[in-house]
Amino acid sequence: MRVTALIADDEAAMREQLHARLLEAWPDIEVVAVATNGIEAVDLAARYKPQIAFLDIRMPGMGGIEAARQLYNRCHIVFVTAYDQYAVDAFEHGAIDYLLKPVTAERLSTTRERLHRRLTQAPQDIGSQLAQLGQLLQQQGAAPKRNYLRWIQAQVGGNLRMISTREILFFQSDEKYTRVQTATAELLIRKTLKELADELDPDEFWRIHRSTLVRVDAIAEVSRDMRGRQMLRVRNYPQELEVSRNHAHLFQQM
Repeated sequence: MRVTALIADDEAAMREQLHARLLEAWPDIEVVAVATNGIEAVDLAARYKPQIAFLDIRMPGMGGIEAARQLYNRCHIVFVTAYDQYAVDAFEHGAIDYLLKPVTAERLSTTRERLHRRLTQAPQDIGSQLAQLGQLLQQQGAAPKRNYLRWIQAQVGGNLRMISTREILFFQSDEKYTRVQTATAELLIRKTLKELADELDPDEFWRIHRSTLVRVDAIAEVSRDMRGRQMLRVRNYPQELEVSRNHAHLFQQM
């Protein structure tokens, strides 16, 4: 059965990733419109009449919640979110489906099964749930923003060197130390990888292995070796880094 969908997300990479995942997991789906904000999503939905709208929650201008208020009686809504934990908790107890970024094939398969059952029925009235979600997100937005770690201190001889996280290619556990790799230097610090993972911005660094945190925008490409393992190449560094099976979902297109 042919199913039509709309994708709305202000990040091009996220739009493309979700589009690719949908084509893999749901061969009968056709993405009839792609929007970069809620206003475009509402306009394009009126023109193309998709059966499903995948809406990023946080977009400039009009966000996903507000767009959903205008669309939910015309199509089924699936929210796509990154770190709106309050909203995710609310979704778990409601009728609204959601996908966490980056979208994995396994989670998308679950959403597809749920939507298959709902597509034979009219979209549910989720107006009251959307109002509650809107309030939750307003409270979350009013809360103080977390200050993530932006500088690493490393002892070099008798001096203390300050390293911006923007300079760092990756962190790697090295027995009782953690190795800090930049394009020009390798240093050791005493802070553990777990401590760093808790303090660094999860948008800036991804854990790709229990012993490795890599800066996302330093990633050049991911390939597979002769043993089928995902191997990651980082810009300005000659050796590849292994992606463990537990973190392979970050690069599921392979």
